Order: sequence, then structure tokens, then C-alpha cells
Amino acid sequence: MNIAERILFEDNHLLVVNKKAGELVQGDKTGDPTLADHLKTYLKEKYNKPGAVFLGVVHRIDRPTSGVVVFAKTSKALSRLSEQFKKRVPEKTYWTIVPKAFPESAGKLTHWMTRNTQQNKSKAHKNAVPNSKEARLSFKKTQTFEHYCLLEIALETGRHHQIRAQLSQLGFPIQGDLKYGAPGSNPDGSISLHARQLKIEHPISKTPLIFVANPQKVGIWKAVLSGLTDVPSAE
Repeated sequence: MNIAERILFEDNHLLVVNKKAGELVQGDKTGDPTLADHLKTYLKEKYNKPGAVFLGVVHRIDRPTSGVVVFAKTSKALSRLSEQFKKRVPEKTYWTIVPKAFPESAGKLTHWMTRNTQQNKSKAHKNAVPNSKEARLSFKKTQTFEHYCLLEIALETGRHHQIRAQLSQLGFPIQGDLKYGAPGSNPDGSISLHARQLKIEHPISKTPLIFVANPQKVGIWKAVLSGLTDVPSAE
């Protein structure tokens, strides 16, 4: 699926795309090509733009994670969207796959997170510790498979690697997430975490917008997309 086929929404101010697992949203020390780079090329070619193309990175999701990512096509949109994310206005919903034995059908998790920047890893603690930040999410189990189950997660805070660390602390790391204790990796190097839905306010018109993206039909996501009646067909 090429980049144009993964675009969920585009107007004069916004560009919203379904990120593939393994893509970098923006550059890091690896120097690998980024989703932002690919989108700039797309914009340059689509609109025959001379010179450099402006595209602002509003937020990021982890490289091995897939799903909805919003970019700004103007500096005004970037500023206003960045302010929304700073104030935690957007509502984020994720899908993730964990071992079938996950004990509860629904609930909330509260931990206190610390971050190790050298390891690019976070840790969830049951109680507050020095330099920790509170992390909250709610979850519900929506589908059960032979060895795994699907959780739908609504983030209340946006800490570094929050979902990954909180589920690991419970003893249920995300499928394929070796960094946080999964017993094995996914064949494509991804983790089974997908940014399913994002609700924001349009930076100019102030209209509420909801963007929804399907995972790619690979691995266990094939079963998820086939087994949930409320999931539209993947394109």
C-alpha cells in the first residue's frame, strides 16, 4: 500500500496518515528515512510544489507501533495542534494484543512512570517514586483468540512508552515487544500495538474530527479484522 492509499484525511491545514509499523515519524540517530520525509515527497509531487515543503510533526508514536498520526501543513496549524496536545485535548484509543490469560474484562490502570533515556525505556511503578509521573489508562477486552486477546485502550495521560510499560508491569507484555518482556518477536519486527482512533479539534475551524485506522492485515491482525463485526473492511 503506497503512501497515498494510507492517507486518512487531508485539507489545507492537516494531513492524517495510517503509519505502518517500523516507520519513523521523524528523524533519529539511525538516519533512516521517515514518514515525514515520504509525506513531503508526496505533497511536492501531488501539488507540483517548488522548493522545500512545510510539514510539521505534531505528535509521534513509537517506531514499532502502527496507526493514526497527524501532521500540520501550515505553521498556524502546527502551533494550534501542538497546544492541543500539550493540554491533552486529543482523545487517543489504541488496540493491543496481549496473552489470553489477561485477567480482567475492563478496568483502569494507574502507575507512576520513570524514564531511562539511555535505554530509551520507561518503567511503571505501583507507587510514586522519585522523579516519577502519574500514568493512567482505561481498558476493555474486546476479543479473545486461541493464545491472545485484544484490548482496547483509552489513554488518559501520554507518557513515554506508557501502554507498553504499564502492561509489562502487570506481567502481560504486548505481543512481540521484546523490550518490555514479550517471549518472542513478531516476524516483521513490529509490536502488536496500533493507534486505532484519534479525536482532535480542527486547528482552524474548531470542528471536532475523529480519525480511525485499521491495522495492516498481517499476523494476528488478520483475525482481529475478520472477527470484529464493527471493524470496516481494510482497504
